[in-house]
Amino acid sequence: MKPLKSLVSFMLIVALLTACSIEPKPIPYGEANCAHCNMTVADNRFGAELVNDKGKTVYFDSAECLAAFVNEQPEQGNNAAYLMVTDYTNPNQLINAREAHFLQSRELPSPMGMFLTAFTDKGTAQKMQQERGGRLLNWDEVVLAIQKNEKPE
Repeated sequence: MKPLKSLVSFMLIVALLTACSIEPKPIPYGEANCAHCNMTVADNRFGAELVNDKGKTVYFDSAECLAAFVNEQPEQGNNAAYLMVTDYTNPNQLINAREAHFLQSRELPSPMGMFLTAFTDKGTAQKMQQERGGRLLNWDEVVLAIQKNEKPE
């Protein structure tokens, strides 16, 4: 009986530690609503999320909604443990927004009409820019472009 009690105690401790971890989580496409525009997060090429310093995760249907949320609530962005966007070439794969390369091109519509697409790899973003036009941005430039409502010409 004692080994069973020890095993249950160990599993309970592991479960508690796992529940308290501050990590990005997979976006529940089709179930989560965007924390900025309240639309259902549906397209796995554009989802984004913010994990705050307490481990709470909020989801967004696009990088532009995440940037708008950060503009409206800068303390949330400054204190975030993670700001994540989806790599367009690897749907469902979240990447650090601060390290991502963004292409803003009329040839690549995004869910909220700002034509922003995120890539892990700078070379892939540059190749897509050569094929589709537009401009390359880093995360700080994305936040500023959303603040100024700059759309591609």
